[in-house]
Amino acid sequence: MTNTLWLFIGGVTLLAIQVARDLKQGPFYFDLFIEQLYQVGIKSIPLVFLTALSIGMVMSLQFGMGLEKFGGKLYVPKLLATIIIREIGPVFTSLMLAARVGAGFASEIGSMVVTQQIDAIRALGTSPTRKIVFPRVLACLVAVPILVAFSNIIGMAGGLLIGSTELGLDPHYYLLKTLSALAMSDYLTGFFKAIFFSLFISMTSCYYGLNVTDGATGVGLATTRAVVTSSILILIGDFFLSKLFWIIQKWG
Repeated sequence: MTNTLWLFIGGVTLLAIQVARDLKQGPFYFDLFIEQLYQVGIKSIPLVFLTALSIGMVMSLQFGMGLEKFGGKLYVPKLLATIIIREIGPVFTSLMLAARVGAGFASEIGSMVVTQQIDAIRALGTSPTRKIVFPRVLACLVAVPILVAFSNIIGMAGGLLIGSTELGLDPHYYLLKTLSALAMSDYLTGFFKAIFFSLFISMTSCYYGLNVTDGATGVGLATTRAVVTSSILILIGDFFLSKLFWIIQKWG
């Protein structure tokens, strides 16, 4: 277990160094980047929409039912807005993308390794990381924060819907309290988490895809490992990032 962990850390680190080196050297395959941006961003919108809407509605209902016992139902907008922006939006959106995008990256790249397309790219004098990995990493860096912002809006809209229909809160009051509860630090916390989570998804998936062995069986195994590992990194990373931003906000 320990050897596997260190092998993963070392492999991802070397891959990140190679990606950074290719960024300096070029060339930049803009068409491949646009294609991956479409796959990661546009095609993930329905999944993110349904996830965010459902979570916003459920959280609003649960908070309302719980706080109503103590006469605190009026605090639902502030509580829900803060939790969605800082935690629920970035984490759940990234987990959904880890399942969809991470699995796609690992299986696609793994299939290219098995069919020797990666070897053909090397034979043509082109770096696989520059042509295969870098467009995917950059697409995630661009798309994931945007999808998280979209998820935040939809999640709070779902909370507003339940707050006004099930909890009996005035929609104007709900919206006013939602906006007044949020500070710039809340937006920045969610934004920077999304950046880190996008790297967890893209780098992990590309690493496992490039290291596929044993044919089709290896592709399936690499896909599973990519999803599980990136999801674990998101959950663990969320704690440490939350702690870091709390310290910065406390001493800033």
